Amino acid sequence: MRFPVALHTDDGENYSVTVPDIAGCFSAGASEDEALDNAREAILGHLELLAEFGEEIPAANSIAEHRENPDFEGAVWGFVEIDVTPFLGKAEKINITVPRLVLVQIDRFVKEYPNKAKSRSAFLSEAALERMRKLRGEAQA
Repeated sequence: MRFPVALHTDDGENYSVTVPDIAGCFSAGASEDEALDNAREAILGHLELLAEFGEEIPAANSIAEHRENPDFEGAVWGFVEIDVTPFLGKAEKINITVPRLVLVQIDRFVKEYPNKAKSRSAFLSEAALERMRKLRGEAQA
């Protein structure tokens, strides 16, 4: 999952980082690169705690949504890619029925975009999580 991060600096050298989609997730660094590396560690730590307490992994929203927030005025935006599957619990094998054409399309997508989906199972899991987040958002609106 790609988490957007907001970088701020007062002196052009030291950067603070906020991860808007993960409450309380902050970091910093002596350069943009170090700040992004430290943000990755901060995100991993937060996700580990959420998993430990059985909490849901938060959805990553778009930069455009966060840009509207005045707290992030003047921020430089970036992304930190995190594999969230280790925080989703032990894998369980299941038997499902999928139309053949859909399965072929999933397999083709996974093969063509290995950086977007590591496997058929990962693709289906991520798609299910995304769909549930969307439906919850619609239900709350």
